[in-house]
Amino acid sequence: MAVTDSLSAEIPGTPFRVLLPQVLPALVVGVAASLLFLGISAAAEKLRDVLWGTLPDALGIGGFSALWTIVMLTASGVAVGLVVWKVPGHAGPDSASTGLGGAPMAPGVVPGLLVATALALAGGVSLGPENPIIAANIALAYWLGRRAQPAVPGAMWVSLASAATIGALFGTPVAAALVISEALVGRPGHGSLWDRLFAPLVAAGAGAMTTTLLAHPSFDMSLPALTDPGWGDLSAAMVVATAAALFGLLSCYAFPHAHRAFRRLRHPMLMLPVGGLVLGLLGALGGHLTLFKGLEEVRELTSNIGGWSSGELARMTVVKLAALLIAASCGFRGGRIFPAVFVGAAFGLLVQALVPEIHPAVAVSAGVLGVLLATTRQGWVSLFTAAVIAATPAMLALLCLASLPAWLVVTGRPQLELDDSGAPLR
Repeated sequence: MAVTDSLSAEIPGTPFRVLLPQVLPALVVGVAASLLFLGISAAAEKLRDVLWGTLPDALGIGGFSALWTIVMLTASGVAVGLVVWKVPGHAGPDSASTGLGGAPMAPGVVPGLLVATALALAGGVSLGPENPIIAANIALAYWLGRRAQPAVPGAMWVSLASAATIGALFGTPVAAALVISEALVGRPGHGSLWDRLFAPLVAAGAGAMTTTLLAHPSFDMSLPALTDPGWGDLSAAMVVATAAALFGLLSCYAFPHAHRAFRRLRHPMLMLPVGGLVLGLLGALGGHLTLFKGLEEVRELTSNIGGWSSGELARMTVVKLAALLIAASCGFRGGRIFPAVFVGAAFGLLVQALVPEIHPAVAVSAGVLGVLLATTRQGWVSLFTAAVIAATPAMLALLCLASLPAWLVVTGRPQLELDDSGAPLR
């Protein structure tokens, strides 16, 4: 995702003349990427209200009853299966083999991908919007940018779109800066790190500000503040994060087997409806909090600390991880970060219910850190997400140290992502 490599090579020693012309394209991409994200999110939210509120109310059925949950998830599989089967571009590549970013798709693939994403988000599938929205913005920015400014390297448009979308998703350019910095490690390029980050940060800032002004996003889960951390808190954070990472790895080891099992069905109109049925059964077992991408559900989960039994928390934790595994394996389009946040938060609250001496903020944020490290292998994103959920500056040092034993557990292990042959990435 190097942005300035080609441009810097053309005008060595003059970073001002190189960087200044990148500001306007970065601003445009940032705002446009955020608007696309907000538009798809709003459409999915409206459809969700109809599917889970208006429609069951009109039929006299409980919106989150076991029967309606099974019906809706199965229907979501049928709807997305039709898009993957019939719409040009087949809704893009399988999300099982895509991460945050990638090569630009053909622009004709984007409509089908966005429709499939919105249907999955509205239907209760345990995937987030991040992977397909980033892929769509990359495709559009690359296609339009190359036509508007043919002299600008294509890699620049890819980098701007990736950074802009990550900034829009998290409501801050910090997350984009961390992801891009991690991606630039070991990549050759001219100029300092900040020269190479300049344009992506402009795009990420524009995307974040657009989202903030229009939607007011927040990752604050209103956890009790930890104001004076001690050695006991550090020990607890390290143990919880490591245990959560081990738990998250279960899905990584099971992922290629689940993916192969669904691929044996061969046709999207078999894979996705069957996957939807399994998700419906899991949702009926786990309850409504285990549905959807999970961010709003985390807020509801953490608003009732002490009100959940250890059995309820254990059930939701296992069901959500299984739902994430099935949704990512059977062909639904979506990302894995937001559902993994719910798994980590529920895991942390389970530990805290079993060991009440652990501070809730420590348990939840360390649980999120561990599960995200295992399922995404994005170190900075995992640390950033865990820190903003705690919303306590004192937690940052604990989480940095807690990430170290958790990383030793996950590094070199299979990821929740496959290569083109279906083998797990490591």
